[in-house]
Amino acid sequence: MSTSDALQCALDKIDQANRNDPNRETVEGESLPREYAYSLHMTRWLHALESAPSERMQIACRAQHIERWTLARGDYPEGRKGYYEWRQACGRMHGQRASEVMADCGYPQDECERVETILTKRKLREDEDTQLLEDVACMVFLERYFAGFFEDNPDYDREKWLRIVRRTWGKMTPRGHEAALKLAEGMPAHLLALLQEALAEPEG
Repeated sequence: MSTSDALQCALDKIDQANRNDPNRETVEGESLPREYAYSLHMTRWLHALESAPSERMQIACRAQHIERWTLARGDYPEGRKGYYEWRQACGRMHGQRASEVMADCGYPQDECERVETILTKRKLREDEDTQLLEDVACMVFLERYFAGFFEDNPDYDREKWLRIVRRTWGKMTPRGHEAALKLAEGMPAHLLALLQEALAEPEG
């Protein structure tokens, strides 16, 4: 199997898995399985940020949330500690599933392990591929989910929202910041104001 065939095999298997998501998201008037839709957003932003992304990055971005609905947030304790336990468990699961898919499609073990490391984000800040994945994920959040997240959490006070924005910003590279500022120009006024306030004064 050639390299290009292996990539297509992996992307197809990830898409097939994510199309089983029972949850739905509307994209340009079409109802899609939520994690399948998310994977397409990730792929689109990857190519927007990186003109010629590697095969492993194409796979990692497509598998960022592979079968996430099978690992429910409600199975973990409430609060920040429980949330991070869930997120870490998700990363391990996504990395393992992506590695299994790649092995099935003929990728060598070292490439499978590389993508697993990227998806677990164990080397964020140290690894360019892991940081690129984080930039892509932050752009997808800001574009597709920030507004809904804001509306779904009316009990959050202003300071909490400022912390969320600053922490999201802090995860990104200058390349991600540039893309996010361009994206922000089209945000609703209240979200743009929140972003501007968060960036005007760093968290103390």
